[in-house]
Amino acid sequence: MAFRALVIDSHCKLEYSLGYLVFRTAEETKRVILDEVRTIVINSPMVSMTAALLIELARKKIKVILCDEKHNPCGEFLPTYGNNLTTKRIKTQIEWKQETKDEIWKAITRCKILNQASFLLDANHPQEGQMLMDYADAVEPGDPTNREGHAAKVYFNCIFYPGFTRNEDCLINAALNYGYSILLSEINRAVVSAGYLTQLGIHHKSEFNEFCLSSDLIEPIRFLVDRKAMEVKSDEDWKTKIINLLGEEVIIRGQRQSLGNAINIYVNSFFDAMENNDPKKVEFITHERR
Repeated sequence: MAFRALVIDSHCKLEYSLGYLVFRTAEETKRVILDEVRTIVINSPMVSMTAALLIELARKKIKVILCDEKHNPCGEFLPTYGNNLTTKRIKTQIEWKQETKDEIWKAITRCKILNQASFLLDANHPQEGQMLMDYADAVEPGDPTNREGHAAKVYFNCIFYPGFTRNEDCLINAALNYGYSILLSEINRAVVSAGYLTQLGIHHKSEFNEFCLSSDLIEPIRFLVDRKAMEVKSDEDWKTKIINLLGEEVIIRGQRQSLGNAINIYVNSFFDAMENNDPKKVEFITHERR
């Protein structure tokens, strides 16, 4: 099973040879078995890749995340067809019932707020944690009263500082944006591998967003990045810490799994719930109290 996340941050050439990814520089040559690789982050514009390698990465459904000159994710590489049932599943996706979408969005929003509440209780904010518990209980199908937004304001003011907003140009938001991009890319990989479109969401519907469905699915697990962002210091290599998040263990189905595997379980359970019109089939990743 693929489990490794590779970060390429130096001037090099990447090639494919006999089942291996070959890393070449003027000083050295290294090889990595492709079957062990889940994600590759290209963290430098001074990296070249052969077409043969790109073809093999597509065949093995290995996610490639491209970063710009500031080392921020700016694009990704995915296979055109992630599943031999893609055509059938896209037709089904287009016909998903609105009632089921609303009910599952309620479940997603409720789980997101409960994870945030549990996080606040761990961080010694009992009053605000209980407030979020109450918000979670008040979520309705489709969340027409925007309990998610109300909870977010309380939550971010607690874990960072009063008056914090996601529009600020600061190190915390840089870390959040970077981490959310990494999570979104992993969810995109799982969605495409299952044969569905990332563009057709159940709540997010912007015509300028290519990842509406993934933007829906990321909501309950954003807290994992938030937790890392709280540890960010200006002198730390926080980007490596965030990328390594994919290999860390989380709780799903009452069991420990690496986050990469847990995202696969979560995303596929979401599709099972949509196809069977049953929100209870969604298996969520939950915050583990410390």
